[in-house]
Amino acid sequence: MQQKISQAKARLLVNYPYFGTVASKIELIQNNDIASFKSDGKKVEYNGDFFEKLNLNEVEFILANGAMHASLSHEQRKNGRSGWLWQMATDFAVNDMLVENGLEMPEGTQYRKRFCGMYAEEIYAELKDDILRDELEYEADNFDDVQTESQDKNMPQERSMEAQLFEEFTKSVLETEEKKGELPLSMERFFNLRKSSKIDWRNELKVAIDRFHKDDYILIPPNKKFLYLGIYLPSSVSNKFQLVIAVDSSGSVNEKLLGEFLGEVEFLMSSVQNFQIDLLTCDDKIRSHQVFYSGDKLEADLKGGGATNFRPVFEFVEQELKDTKLLLYFTDLEGIFPKEVPNYDVKWVTPKEQIVPFGEIIILEN
Repeated sequence: MQQKISQAKARLLVNYPYFGTVASKIELIQNNDIASFKSDGKKVEYNGDFFEKLNLNEVEFILANGAMHASLSHEQRKNGRSGWLWQMATDFAVNDMLVENGLEMPEGTQYRKRFCGMYAEEIYAELKDDILRDELEYEADNFDDVQTESQDKNMPQERSMEAQLFEEFTKSVLETEEKKGELPLSMERFFNLRKSSKIDWRNELKVAIDRFHKDDYILIPPNKKFLYLGIYLPSSVSNKFQLVIAVDSSGSVNEKLLGEFLGEVEFLMSSVQNFQIDLLTCDDKIRSHQVFYSGDKLEADLKGGGATNFRPVFEFVEQELKDTKLLLYFTDLEGIFPKEVPNYDVKWVTPKEQIVPFGEIIILEN
C-alpha cells in the first residue's frame, strides 16, 4: 500500500505538479470505519480494504482530492454556511474539476454530472434546495470536518503557526505553477488567480528553461526548499542542457534593441549551469551559428541588416539541431513565419504584444 501511495505521489509530481507538491504534505490515515475515503483539509482518511482494490490512477485521484481540500481549508469562503453541506458542495466541485483534468475517479466518489462546471457556492445553493424538497437528508454540522472561526481562536499558538506555514506553502506552490502556466484546468473556480497583463519576463524565461533543464529526480538528497516544513520532495539533477537561441539581426531591429537581446542572452548564460547554447543570428538568412558552453563569454557575431524571415532558423534547427526541445527567438516579430508548427517549444521574446501562429510570447519589458 505504501509503495502504491509513493508511486502515485511521484506521478502526480510529474503530471500535475500542483497536486503532487501539496499532496506530499498531507497525512494519510487508515480508518476502516468509513466506506471509502474522505478529506477534511488536514488529512486524508481511507478504508484499507477499499484502498487495496484501487489502481494507481485512482490513488492519484484521492491524493489530488486531498491536495485541493488542504489548499481550500485556508480559503475564507464558507461565510456562515452549514459545515457538512459546504464540505459536500466543495467535494462535488473538486471532483468535477479533477475529472475535467483527466484523473480517474474511484467508485464511491462524490460526483454528479449536474454539477459540471459549477462553483462550490452554486452547488451549495442547489443542495440546500434539495433539502427543502426532501431530496437530501439534513445532517447536523460535523465540527471535526469543518473548523469554525471560534475554534481557530482557541487553538494553541503552535497549531496556528503550523497552519500559517502550510497556508504560505500552498500559496507559494499555486503562484509558482501559475507563473509556469501549468495549473490544472478550472482552478479559477477555487482561487482568485491574477489577471494582470504584466509579467516578470525574466522569471518567464527562467521558467521556460527550467521545464527542460531539470531532466531527472532523485530522493536522496531531498530538495532543501521545503525541508523546514518537514516536506521531503525529490531533488532535481540535470545532464548538459542544450538550448537554441535565435537573435533577429534584421534592419527593423535597432542597435539598442539588439543590445537588449544580447544582454538577456548573457543573463541566461549566467543563470544556467552545465549548458550548451547554439546561438543563431538571422535576418532573411542565417548569418552566424555559434556554440557556447558553460564558462564561455558571449562574443556574438552580429551580421545582418536585411529583411526579416524566420523560416531559415526553423529549417536550420530541423536539419542540424534535431534534438532541440526549446527555441528562444529574440525578435520584434516583423517577419515571415513558417507555415508548419515545429515539434519543439518556441518562446518569442519580443518588446511588444502581437499574434503569432505558434509558440508563446514573452514580453521584454524595460
